[in-house]
Amino acid sequence: MEFLPEIKPYRLDLLHSVTAESEEPLSAGQIKRIETLMRNLMPWRKGPFSLYGVNIDTEWRSDWKWDRVLPHLSDLTGRTILDVGCGSGYHMWRMIGAGAHLAVGIDPTQLFLCQFEAVRKLLGNDQRAHLLPLGIEQLPALKAFDTVFSMGVLYHRRSPLEHLWQLKDQLVNEGELVLETLVIDGDENTVLVPGDRYAQMRNVYFIPSALALKKLAEEVWFC
Repeated sequence: MEFLPEIKPYRLDLLHSVTAESEEPLSAGQIKRIETLMRNLMPWRKGPFSLYGVNIDTEWRSDWKWDRVLPHLSDLTGRTILDVGCGSGYHMWRMIGAGAHLAVGIDPTQLFLCQFEAVRKLLGNDQRAHLLPLGIEQLPALKAFDTVFSMGVLYHRRSPLEHLWQLKDQLVNEGELVLETLVIDGDENTVLVPGDRYAQMRNVYFIPSALALKKLAEEVWFC
């Protein structure tokens, strides 16, 4: 990270994208340093990012997912947020852009931590978001977050019920869980347990119907 230029963004947009711009164009050398480090941190899965004219295209269009989820959220203004399985941290920056006071992400993958810290430095070392290289099973029951996000995680869990309990244990009383996952058509007893691959993904263990997921969540929330 020490090879990245020290820059304070003149214009920072976290509401509509993750975009940082400088008042004056960066030098060719500065641009080259940013491009080189970002390439060294490939593959980038969650994004995209636009940093001083360097555009980071990513495997997933996380901005599209955010645009789909955002209209269904409670107002994030002033909230303390946990993002489980946050990857590079793209959604955390969008949460900050939506008014969150603090966003904490957890993801055990070291590459994602490096990506997050590189982006954070280029955003002016913004301290409103932090990434911890942990899985949710390593967190104590903090009950400290106003909103907990679990997006694209549940279907990778061998024990979905345990995952829901872990999410609940991080929420304050009357906190909000945002759960985004794959579902199939069916009634409250319909669950798909895929084989080796599903939708070109490995390690997919549990895909319920929306009604089955609702029933499972009620078992946790109303115990």
